[in-house]
Amino acid sequence: MSGGLFVTGTDTGVGKTVVACALVHALRGLGLRVAPMKPVAAGAVAHGKGWANEDTLALAKVAGDASPTLEAITPVLLRDPMAPHIAAAREGRRIALAPIIEAQRRLARDFDATVVEGVGGFLVPLGPAVDTRDLAVALGLPVVLVVGMRLGCLNHALLTAEAIRGAGLPLAGWVANAIDPAMPAADENVAALLERLPAPLVGRLPFSPGADSRALAALLDVTRLLGGAR
Repeated sequence: MSGGLFVTGTDTGVGKTVVACALVHALRGLGLRVAPMKPVAAGAVAHGKGWANEDTLALAKVAGDASPTLEAITPVLLRDPMAPHIAAAREGRRIALAPIIEAQRRLARDFDATVVEGVGGFLVPLGPAVDTRDLAVALGLPVVLVVGMRLGCLNHALLTAEAIRGAGLPLAGWVANAIDPAMPAADENVAALLERLPAPLVGRLPFSPGADSRALAALLDVTRLLGGAR
């Protein structure tokens, strides 16, 4: 895994955090010390005496007693739940990659692996001249693609995989996550992606809102990620 994984998705709302949490559980099950990250998060809720992102809280929970601080998991927290470059502009902020990379490097020194969840899809803008792809390239981690199984997912998945390869990053594997329980021909769509995506299927998650991350981890074969992309 080259020290960790970068989790991206075919879109926003496809279950990246669900998969990232399950990956943390599964890798911890292999005896690894795992640090989760969601470096950029847009949307904050009151937490204690401050603010936090709900995905950040979920990731911290699955990391257990060894979890990094919320600030280490999410170095860039934006208040409004919208495209991060817009949320940052509204706060008079600019998202810079260097502090994020340094935060990940610090975690990498203290843990066996980092599971880094991106924001939105693979090409979501972070600023005037930087996007999530640039963040993934700067981190240099193998990528896990979360495919939200719904109508249109074939095109979204194949275009995202093409963008990942075009960025020079290894596509280590992909996860089929059922987000539409009424999706027609779901099995046939998974079969089409098996034929076309140049990486192994790590797991297929059922439609299960509120499912426990530990239970979902049992459905992932993370050993298929250990060698990187095919």
